[in-house]
Amino acid sequence: MSENQVCYTFDAAVEMAIKMEEEGFRNYLDAIRKVTNKGAREILRDNALDELEHKHQLEKALLEGRMDGGEALDQPIPPTMHLDYVFKKEEMGPQSGVREALVYAIHLEKGAVDYYGSVANHCAGAPMGQLFAQLLKEETRHLQALEDLYEQHFMTEN
Repeated sequence: MSENQVCYTFDAAVEMAIKMEEEGFRNYLDAIRKVTNKGAREILRDNALDELEHKHQLEKALLEGRMDGGEALDQPIPPTMHLDYVFKKEEMGPQSGVREALVYAIHLEKGAVDYYGSVANHCAGAPMGQLFAQLLKEETRHLQALEDLYEQHFMTEN
């Protein structure tokens, strides 16, 4: 059984989510170090800070033995445009611009959405299912915001 097909204790679930957020932060940090375009660096930096904020919230939950923000579960999951299917994920480099940074961030956020969605689904009905459902909604909101930003700046009809 793979690790996303089991339901964890609260501590184990939060530890796994912390690792996921840390990995996301490291991916953004690596990309920031490669990119020279100011706008691209800003997009990557903002998303790296979001990952750090998530990690901080999760570490706090680990200390307190609970996750705050359950009201977020009452909000519907926003639909996305699935731009991750439209654009290929490419490594960031010195010549990468804002468009490439947005596509890169969209793919990273989609990876988190897929992971949290899978674990939330496998743990449905268990307390950890609720935790991962909350994380899924937060990551989906980030993904939607990135797609909206891409649409605003790069879609031809705008």
